[in-house]
Amino acid sequence: MTRILIVTGDPVGDRMAGPAIRAWNIALELQRHGHEVRLVSTTRADRADTGVPLSHVAPGDEAGIRVHERWADVVFFQGHALGQFRTLASTDRYLVADVYDPMHLEMLEQGRELPAATWNLRVAGARDALNDQLRRADYLLCASERQRLFYLGHLASLGRISPVTYDGDGDLRRLIDLAPFGLSTTPPAPGDGLRGRIAGIDADDRVLIWGGGVYSWFDPLTLIRAVAAVRERVPGVRLVFLGTKHPGVDEMGIVREAYDLAVELGVDGREVVFNDTWVPYDERGAYLVDADAGVSTHHRHIETTFAFRTRILDYLWAGLPMVVTDGDGFADLVRDENLGVVVPPNDEEALADAITRVLAVDSDEVAVWRENVARVREQFTWPEVLAPLVAYCAEPWHAPDYTPGRSGMGAGASRTRRSAGLGHDLRMAAHHLKHSGARDVAARIRRRLRRSS
Repeated sequence: MTRILIVTGDPVGDRMAGPAIRAWNIALELQRHGHEVRLVSTTRADRADTGVPLSHVAPGDEAGIRVHERWADVVFFQGHALGQFRTLASTDRYLVADVYDPMHLEMLEQGRELPAATWNLRVAGARDALNDQLRRADYLLCASERQRLFYLGHLASLGRISPVTYDGDGDLRRLIDLAPFGLSTTPPAPGDGLRGRIAGIDADDRVLIWGGGVYSWFDPLTLIRAVAAVRERVPGVRLVFLGTKHPGVDEMGIVREAYDLAVELGVDGREVVFNDTWVPYDERGAYLVDADAGVSTHHRHIETTFAFRTRILDYLWAGLPMVVTDGDGFADLVRDENLGVVVPPNDEEALADAITRVLAVDSDEVAVWRENVARVREQFTWPEVLAPLVAYCAEPWHAPDYTPGRSGMGAGASRTRRSAGLGHDLRMAAHHLKHSGARDVAARIRRRLRRSS
């Protein structure tokens, strides 16, 4: 039995987004294998039906995190934890970094609406945090082979690929391996879902579901135009955006653009429905199985190339055929396994044709897609995808280039950029005052106080 500390930066509660859902299910799977597990959130921890010891430790609370770190044999972390806690950056415990989200690439898109200096700062902060994880971790887990090749380049540039780490591990799987996002072994059960619960959706409507948040790296606008174009061809077509209020991310401008376009085209509240809350984690299955197909559309850029769209797993879980934009790893899966339709980016006509096909009634093509989805989803259950982590926790190891304090791992500078504490807060306040003004600083303070209340 191993004692494992899991640290996430996302809220762990009734409404959870990807990182918290992943941390939660990792905790449950490791418990199932007989390990002792503690789950710590640096933002909020108030999930009611917890079967896992759950705590909140604020960023910079070294005494608070040290209690858990000293208890643990293995520390598994996501996000900015090393910059928030010196205790974790220098731990002598076995250290596992969860790098399933290339956050610096995500920030290239997420920060577009910010002042240029703040955008640069956010991307640099994400890059430095990721480099610190890659430099200091004993073991790293990513979501796909695409990502793994990408990270191997990172690791080589940081000096982590060397004779010391290569000797006896020619494919470097003991340094970085795969643990994609997963899904439950039990398919979702029908319940009180979309129909009759969200205004504008009736029992006979043909529902296309957007199963997650609306962010700037996605392309909801071409999708809305395509839905407007097929409303005569597909009677009762309904595009449902399942959640526009992410529990841990401020609303992006693309949400307002999507609303405005739906109003302009005369489809808001009719063919296009926005659910302006975030569906509780334990209820999302009933919403998904109430749909007829899933959809995910995005632009062509570097974030797409290395992304792992967790909403696609929800479609697999619910047995839904899907329409997806080409360019990411899941598009390859949908195409290779015949799970639905892959369309070019920003192609309204191709998207309209694909929607017509996946929402067809009594279609042999749709029946084949559903059969294939049911087969493929077994490859992505949590027990399957977490097998490498389970094996590591059973017999953990330090990386061959491990040094006490971890500052000597890899090559070059290894100073951890602090992302918590008074000094960090003062630097950020000065930055935003200079580049965004006093009103923006006051708004940020109010949001911080709301989150901590």
